[in-house]
Order: sequence, then C-alpha cells, then structure tokens
Amino acid sequence: MAVVSSVIVPYTSYLRVYEPLSAFPEPERAHWARYARRADLPTAQDELRSALADLLPTPPVAVPVHESADAFVALVDGVVCVCPWRTRLRSWLALGELDGQYPQPVLDVVLPPVVRRQAAADYERWLERNPDARPWIRTTVWHVPVRWFALFEDEEREYAKSEGEAAPVLRYRTPMVQARRRLARALKTLREHFEEGPLTEGLVDVGRWLEEFHPRSLVELDYGGLVHVLPEAELAEDRSAADVAAAVAALREGDSEGADAAYARLGDRWRAVRERQLSN
Repeated sequence: MAVVSSVIVPYTSYLRVYEPLSAFPEPERAHWARYARRADLPTAQDELRSALADLLPTPPVAVPVHESADAFVALVDGVVCVCPWRTRLRSWLALGELDGQYPQPVLDVVLPPVVRRQAAADYERWLERNPDARPWIRTTVWHVPVRWFALFEDEEREYAKSEGEAAPVLRYRTPMVQARRRLARALKTLREHFEEGPLTEGLVDVGRWLEEFHPRSLVELDYGGLVHVLPEAELAEDRSAADVAAAVAALREGDSEGADAAYARLGDRWRAVRERQLSN
C-alpha cells in the first residue's frame, strides 16, 4: 500500500486542461503569471493531503470554505500554461456523484446527510452567481474512462519508472486541437456503427467540456494514484490509448473482429483494475 506523508494515496486518475495565460482575464492573469514563477509549486499529492485532512474533523469539511488559488503549471512551446485546481468547485461536483457509488451506511458515516445537504445548498447559491463555471480538471477513481483515451495517440504516452522514493508516472499530453480532432473522428465512427449509448454520450460530454477552453491549450491524462495499485510491469505494458485507436480504426475499415479484439484487451485490463477496489 502506498503512503505519502502518512496519508493513503487515493487511486484517482485525472484529465486536465492547461490554458495559456492569455486565456485568463485580469487580474487573474497577473496572479497566474506570478504564481508560475514560484520555486515551490505544490503537487497533486499536496491537494489530496489537504482534502483528506478536511474529512478528519467532526463534522467533516466536505467542501473547502474558500476556492483554491493553486494550479498546475506547464511550459508548452515556450508558453506558460496553467491548470487551476478549483478544488472547491470540484468538491461540489464530486459530492453530486457520490450517491450510488458507496453503500449508504458508509457514505453517511464519512459524510453525514446534514453535511451533504448543506454543501448542496451552498453550491446552488454559488452557481446562481457563477452559472458559467467549469473545472479544468476531471477525476475518476479506480480506472481511466475509455472516452479519455480517445483524445490521445500512443506516441504521446510518457512513462517513467519509479526511482528511489519517487513513484512511477504514466501520462499522455496532446495539444487541444489534436484532442478535439481525434474525439470528433472517434464519435463519427461510433455513430456510423452503433446507436447512441454510454460511450457516444461520454464522448459528447467530454467534447463539450473541451470546447470551453482556449484552442491552444494542452490536454493531459494522468494515471495519478493508479500507479500505486498497478504493478510496474503492467504499467510498462499498458497501451490503452493505442488499443482505443486500434478499435476505432478497425471499425472505420469495417474490421469488426479487429475492433472486438482491441476493445477486449482494453476491457480485460481495466476490469482487473476495478476489481481491486472490492478486494480486501
């Protein structure tokens, strides 16, 4: 079990968008410009530690009182791009997805109903004042959604083995224009062969989200905490984006057997990961 600073690392994966500074209005642009020059930029683990620590008081703090002023920073072709954490907004959105994910008694112990109701009421009031708000980060636990892989090519895969105390890293990065183009092609192919369903609906949802950002943004898929539950040999062999691309290409060419084979590889790999969630 992986532990960072005595805190168990949640098995969370991330889809992030890094926007150039020019995409932000003032004074936020100036804030991010100063922020990007910091030498001590926080990490995803820092955000996780803070979020988990908020669950310890009685009653727990389901949503931060103030919005985070932190972000991830990336240099793209010499241009500074930032991905704001927006932890408060993401906490509200995550709370709305909890029902059905966990047994009700467990959920009521971790986050009592009164806490969840108050958070929901706060979010409704906040949303009235911020109707166009959207997160720069999407998260999911114990897997990576298939639709996320449709945005990337295998050549964009970045894998680094663990070294010393550093955990392994597995991520994909691509320009926004490429992500949108690939998603549109995948969606067109699926619609030509299947009726509307969860996969096409998921692609449409991701596509609408991507349209909210600057066209010169960077899109990143990060395995995040999943690297702590997957053996390094499996991480090294994981070519999920290649499998999705192969499945879509086979469908486009009318090769149903090839598409089935690629999708089966993908399904077997991620089914095994999700089954670990239920193991003791």
